[in-house]
Amino acid sequence: MSVAVKICGLVDQEAIDAAIEGGADYLGLNFFEGSPRQVAPDVAATLLEDCPEEILRVGLFVDPTDELLDYVTRHVRLDYLQLHSKETPERVAEIRLGYGLPVMKVIGVANADDVASASAYENHADKLLFDAKPPPEADRPGGNATAFQWDLMKAYKGSLPWMLAGGLTASNVAQAVAQSGAPAVDVASGVESAPGQKDPALVRAFLSAAKEAT
Repeated sequence: MSVAVKICGLVDQEAIDAAIEGGADYLGLNFFEGSPRQVAPDVAATLLEDCPEEILRVGLFVDPTDELLDYVTRHVRLDYLQLHSKETPERVAEIRLGYGLPVMKVIGVANADDVASASAYENHADKLLFDAKPPPEADRPGGNATAFQWDLMKAYKGSLPWMLAGGLTASNVAQAVAQSGAPAVDVASGVESAPGQKDPALVRAFLSAAKEAT
């Protein structure tokens, strides 16, 4: 079975078309105001209009208020809510129940203890995404194009399905999958020509490399 792939931070139709044509399993749209990949809900709704049913649409949020979640979920048809900051297990469960959508919780990883901390979300989230912890000087969450030690994921013993993110590119995704055992991967900056600007050729190359990874 091939590795599932999520292309995240999509902001234009050309990149979305490249992701769909290349065999992406998830399309991610970012609703965090501090990100160069932020997209307005009305734009997101238009971009996702022709998304095939078999591809899952993911909305990325950072410590979202109920007001933001209300607005986005009313205007954009989403299949997953991705929570990408310090949301507690209780907040994850609250959002999951309140919006009737599965939740993907991001876990920042720098060491084995961080991987173990994911157990707190076992009964509250539907999927986990392990990403590099942001560097101390970072002004937004996520790996910020950095990778963590992929073999740390061998210690994950939880039951939730999971994805690997952080510094992935077409040239290293096969190695990342081999070392981590990841069943799915997520990429944003690794397929960009500049922050927030997806390169369709890089999107296609990443999808090809990831689908061939074992």
